[in-house]
Amino acid sequence: MKKRDKVRIKRDKPRGVLNVRAADAARAVTRYWPSADLAAFVEHYWIVRWDLGEPQTAETVPHPSVHMVFESSGRSEIVGVMRTKFTRVLEGEGRVLGTKFRPGAFRPFVPRPVSAFTDRRVPVLEVFGARAGGLGTRVMEKAGDREGIEVVEAFLRRFRAAPDEAMALAGRVAARVADDRGITRVDQLVREFETNRRRLQRVFSEYVGVSPKWIIQRYRLLDAAERVAAGTVVDWADLALDLGYADQAHFVRDFKRLVGHSPAEYAKHLVATWMHPESDRGPRDV
Repeated sequence: MKKRDKVRIKRDKPRGVLNVRAADAARAVTRYWPSADLAAFVEHYWIVRWDLGEPQTAETVPHPSVHMVFESSGRSEIVGVMRTKFTRVLEGEGRVLGTKFRPGAFRPFVPRPVSAFTDRRVPVLEVFGARAGGLGTRVMEKAGDREGIEVVEAFLRRFRAAPDEAMALAGRVAARVADDRGITRVDQLVREFETNRRRLQRVFSEYVGVSPKWIIQRYRLLDAAERVAAGTVVDWADLALDLGYADQAHFVRDFKRLVGHSPAEYAKHLVATWMHPESDRGPRDV
């Protein structure tokens, strides 16, 4: 068998971090690129370790991706696309190894639409059956990051998953929205990808788990949170228009529903966090 190269550390800046100081954004999590033969399906692997004297709260804005998550506590789950903010209290000592699938790329591994997992956390054994027996134990008994990832990759290869046209379309559309702030309406995607709205909706329900409109809004709100964190936002009405909102009120409502604060309140909260390092909130988004 041909020897595969070891997975490499991924060094670009993660997105979706809430309530942390920007200078610390890469300290609590390590991420790795997948092996080349799985790169069509896996965006990256992520490992978080913590050893806390006092409980801390981690908050992130989830992306339109499915995650397979193994924890040192013994919990092993498939985490579908979450439409609300992710919040978790971390205590004591722990470790998590996660696999972040590309938008649309989890579908080849399961015999059901990815929308069946949206807003759900399902035990890995329930999703994959007997073939996943003992998987979490084998992953977490490896002390090294790469060794644990090797166990995950060996498991994924057993499926012999192959990309198809719909998966490719979902991935290209999601990447386009993530990369271009100018994409603010589904009609733009319909024209650019020479498809129709009904087909796009059907593909996204089957492969991504949420609608194209939802993905547009989520990435634009991620953009907004990053701009607020960078301290570059001055006029909220201008920002709302820049992100494709018809008016400031709708933007503020959506931002507050997701982040928990209005943009102005969140900006003030971040300033308070930066001034008081002990209020830093732990692990980052993955």
